[in-house]
Amino acid sequence: MLTIGELSRATGVKIPTIRYYEQMGLMAAAERSEGNQRRYESRDRERLSFIRHARDLGFTIEAIRELLELSAHPERPCADADQIAVRQLEIVRDKIAKLRPLEKELERITARCHGDHIKDCYVLQSLANHDLCASEH
Repeated sequence: MLTIGELSRATGVKIPTIRYYEQMGLMAAAERSEGNQRRYESRDRERLSFIRHARDLGFTIEAIRELLELSAHPERPCADADQIAVRQLEIVRDKIAKLRPLEKELERITARCHGDHIKDCYVLQSLANHDLCASEH
């Protein structure tokens, strides 16, 4: 059995986040010791590691809930999980597409900043005046 602190250290998930996942129903409520201390088993550590990895990949709480539900039914088709992952991939690709123009504009702004003093700083000037931007972002 693991305490919440041990579970946190083992998974790299902060204690308040573990409590949050319990409140959200992603983790079952922990068993309690006689002293009312939360106690977790190895399956809880595995589940929390799954959740953390999914969060690292940007999956929403709802998508993780769906994936966890699927994992509880090993006889179901893998296509259901694939569909959730494909949906997440589309979201990530959309974010990347939106970030590319920001990257180009930031490169342009920082390349133009050669002022020795703040009064001549192109970064600050461009942030204050959107008309100095090369494109809409």
